Amino acid sequence: MSVSTAGTRPSVAGPGAGAPVGPVLRRRVSTARVLLGVLLVLCLALAGVVVARRVDARVAVLAAAHAIGAGQTLGAGDVVTVLVAADAGLATVPAAQASSVVGRVVAVPLAAGTLLAPNQFGGPVWPGAGEAVIAVPVKAGRLPSGLAAGAHVSVLVLPSGTPGTTAGAGSGGQAVVDSAAAVVVSVQATGDQSGTTVVTLVLGVGDATRVASGGGDVVLVQLGG
Repeated sequence: MSVSTAGTRPSVAGPGAGAPVGPVLRRRVSTARVLLGVLLVLCLALAGVVVARRVDARVAVLAAAHAIGAGQTLGAGDVVTVLVAADAGLATVPAAQASSVVGRVVAVPLAAGTLLAPNQFGGPVWPGAGEAVIAVPVKAGRLPSGLAAGAHVSVLVLPSGTPGTTAGAGSGGQAVVDSAAAVVVSVQATGDQSGTTVVTLVLGVGDATRVASGGGDVVLVQLGG
């Protein structure tokens, strides 16, 4: 008896057909790798801080928190810490040495923001030799708006009752009794209805005597530079 094999084909299993089902493998995240990544980020951040500090060459020094008069005892509230790119030849007081100046007498007037220096303290040495400090009343309209300490001015003394403001002082035939160059120390409004402002000036002794004894109306002209 013969057995015919014609038309008989071996069974071909499709993909996955009859394949044994096994456990699914999952990639486990290594704790060591996570910690290593966190450590790397921290190191990069620290390196950035170090580089930034090296690039920023500014130093912390002391400055006047507000205007301070000569002869005043410096208090802790009179100073502030500022960051400056100080030149090696610039005398300053490091912020860490505030105790070396607090409680000492200021020898010269300091404008707000002035960097403190060791030679600004001790017995009052201001005004300097040949200088004098005077306070003059200035009527409304006879001084520039916004005049502040440190400004250089020309002091004109006009005959009492002379019309005009700072813009025309000493011109147009108006007689000038006296004139002098000075530096403004302080500007303080009297607060009354007259509108008068008391301006303290430092100038030469001879000029101070003439201006104080002029007996006229003071006009202040602010100078450039």
